[in-house]
Amino acid sequence: MPRPRFRDLGFAIGRIPPGPLNAITDVAGVRVGHATIVRGDGALVVGAGPVRTGVTVVVPHEDEPWGEPVFAGCHRLNGNGELTGLEWIREAGLLGGVIGLTNTHSVGVVRDALVAEGAEARRDGIFWSLPVVGETYDGALNDMDGFHVTPDHVRAAIASAAVGAVAEGNVGGGTGMICHEFKGGIGTASRRLPTEAGGWTVGVLVQANYGSRELLRIDGVPVGAAIPTTDVPSPWDAIHALEAGRAGPEGGSIIVIVATDAPLLPHQCTRLAQRPSLALGRMGSYASNGSGDLFLAFATGNRGLSAMADGGSGGRTTVDLRAVGDGSINPLFEATVEATEEAIVNALLGAVTMTGRDGITAHALDPERLVGVFERFGRLPSPAG
Repeated sequence: MPRPRFRDLGFAIGRIPPGPLNAITDVAGVRVGHATIVRGDGALVVGAGPVRTGVTVVVPHEDEPWGEPVFAGCHRLNGNGELTGLEWIREAGLLGGVIGLTNTHSVGVVRDALVAEGAEARRDGIFWSLPVVGETYDGALNDMDGFHVTPDHVRAAIASAAVGAVAEGNVGGGTGMICHEFKGGIGTASRRLPTEAGGWTVGVLVQANYGSRELLRIDGVPVGAAIPTTDVPSPWDAIHALEAGRAGPEGGSIIVIVATDAPLLPHQCTRLAQRPSLALGRMGSYASNGSGDLFLAFATGNRGLSAMADGGSGGRTTVDLRAVGDGSINPLFEATVEATEEAIVNALLGAVTMTGRDGITAHALDPERLVGVFERFGRLPSPAG
């Protein structure tokens, strides 16, 4: 049975309404797919398991993504992590291809598999690719040094990529992730601007694996302080018992992917990519020294950009573009902050309790208990959310 999302509990973050799915797939043409690997129990045996990991892919539009780029921008809040391909995005402002998310030690195989997928799709001449692949650390629950993600998992994630509702929690790249010392993982949300503000949609997908319990705030409510680790144990307590001196939750990370159908230029995508930082601050992150907080934003509102990528495709040397005026971009900024915060909450609520290697357990955030905390602080649920 699906876990309730934040709005299912009768609460809403911010003032901008979501799209119909409240997911990154509300941006027309965007697809998401997962490959989840859960295998084995008991003590860690490197190479054998237990395995709690996977791959998530984001396909940016409905056309052939390897040959039709879109404008993009990126941001590093704290750089103890990896999101490949960003130097070319900073240089050219173009994203070409499928985005991958996985665990820290599987970035290479996912990147290589995406290159192979692009080469197979583009057999009509010389092909090169600098794929965007992000990671967060799942070694607390997963045999990460066992390298269990394979090219077949990447192909399976791409094959499963679809429009529509997005699976959340411990799926795909989020399978083994921990967030604010609860079970974390994949989460998504969206916002649709009113017609007078452009009518654009902003969708966000996160792979959430960061944060300490006591700092967790949800829509301003101090949830972490109200559900301390003395009540719901932290998986890091068990990790520290096994590995003295091991870094705790401050060493976690988050990858945020922002999509919009607004006609943004690359510098505007970069500005949009900075805004998830504000949502993380609201949630209780301070972007610790050990955290990889890396964000990518892409915009599908300008198409036919292949001439910008390949030096004049079809004899074209110029491309006609549209752009949102910078004086009108504030609603998109607000939508990004709201959707990012809600996507993180949906990741927490979408996850289920998971026991991984060495019997280490990451407990889920209980929806009923969350409602009780909100009511204690005077926040009553409403049927409309």
